[in-house]
Amino acid sequence: MDKLDAILQAHAAQDQDTVGKVLGAAFSVVNKQGVVYAGAAGRIDFDPAARAFAGDSFAYVASLTKLITTTCLMQLVERGDMALDNDLRGLVPELARMQILRGFDSDDRPILEDNDRPITLRMLLTHTVGLGYDLADPDLLKWSNKVGRSVNNLDWCKQGFFTPLKFPPGDGWYYGTALDWAGFALETVTGQKLGQYMQTHIFDPLEMKDTGFWPEKLPQTASRTVAYPHRNPITGALEPGKGPIPVEHEVESGGAGLFTTADDYARFLCGFLQGKLVSEETARLIFTPQLNETQARMLEAICYDHGVQDAFAPEFPKGLKLNHGIGAVMNLQDVPGKRRKGSLMWSGMCNSRWWMDRETGIAAVLIVNVLEHGDSVVAKLYRELEAAVYAHVNASK
Repeated sequence: MDKLDAILQAHAAQDQDTVGKVLGAAFSVVNKQGVVYAGAAGRIDFDPAARAFAGDSFAYVASLTKLITTTCLMQLVERGDMALDNDLRGLVPELARMQILRGFDSDDRPILEDNDRPITLRMLLTHTVGLGYDLADPDLLKWSNKVGRSVNNLDWCKQGFFTPLKFPPGDGWYYGTALDWAGFALETVTGQKLGQYMQTHIFDPLEMKDTGFWPEKLPQTASRTVAYPHRNPITGALEPGKGPIPVEHEVESGGAGLFTTADDYARFLCGFLQGKLVSEETARLIFTPQLNETQARMLEAICYDHGVQDAFAPEFPKGLKLNHGIGAVMNLQDVPGKRRKGSLMWSGMCNSRWWMDRETGIAAVLIVNVLEHGDSVVAKLYRELEAAVYAHVNASK
């Protein structure tokens, strides 16, 4: 896999010129036996003399949190402490108060309808409940302004995650805060904070020592923390920016709260492949398509939207059939020269990405920090890395 080193180097800035580059990136590939490849290039900050980007560089990975939260919840399902299809509205009172946004009247007042359908864990883990991200949805932004709301989904508080539903639960697919509410359900069932549960059942068993919701509780990572560059849409250069989340926050976000490293996330993916986290039966369920035809069409329409594909699905040729497993998007067809059908994948708002291909027996994670989500430079880097991985795999057969 020597070619992977060259690909990373080619995309990382070597000096102050960052046009069409990332500051740095780390990439790891694992199988059931352990690490197949681990490499990195570039640096963690703007100064050309800054610390080199490495497998232990500490970054905010946003929605890469979702797979770990999903795994925790499926452990509870496996133990009989939760069920995929039970109504959670009695367990999480806020879910019972969520209404359906049907539009706006002639005075632009929201038209809200009470929801009488169950909200289940399966719906939350497959994004079929109807929840969105308010900052990414014009109707939810409009609703938020009309009701005088002062918080949003990036404030990391329950009110920031509380919005109307885009449709009745089960009627479609829409990406949003569902995993945050799944995390709150876990906290109610276990009596633990989400991070405490993860520490006991994921991080400690896998020796993930650089992963958590609170960077200040991981002081060893301070000198390895990656900056937050923003891509200038006009020049294509990277510019210093602030992180997207508040230092002080009310909740641990099961949808987008974790900080980690490529080394630690690779430990998680490897542990999953090895069967250390859930049983083989549960793993098969996680990798089983969950969406009906209507839901799948909505997912594909969003993932292949011209302005969204580099964020949600840059690795797929447009039109490749997609579905959703428990916790992540799934390709239903082989990707030519790349991952096999039935693989899972997702990404985070700072453009880190992972995939897991159980048929081939490998998983991979790319850790970068570039805003905004859908950075075309990272999308190109990711496509090249995956192609090189499978070229090596196929040549080794």
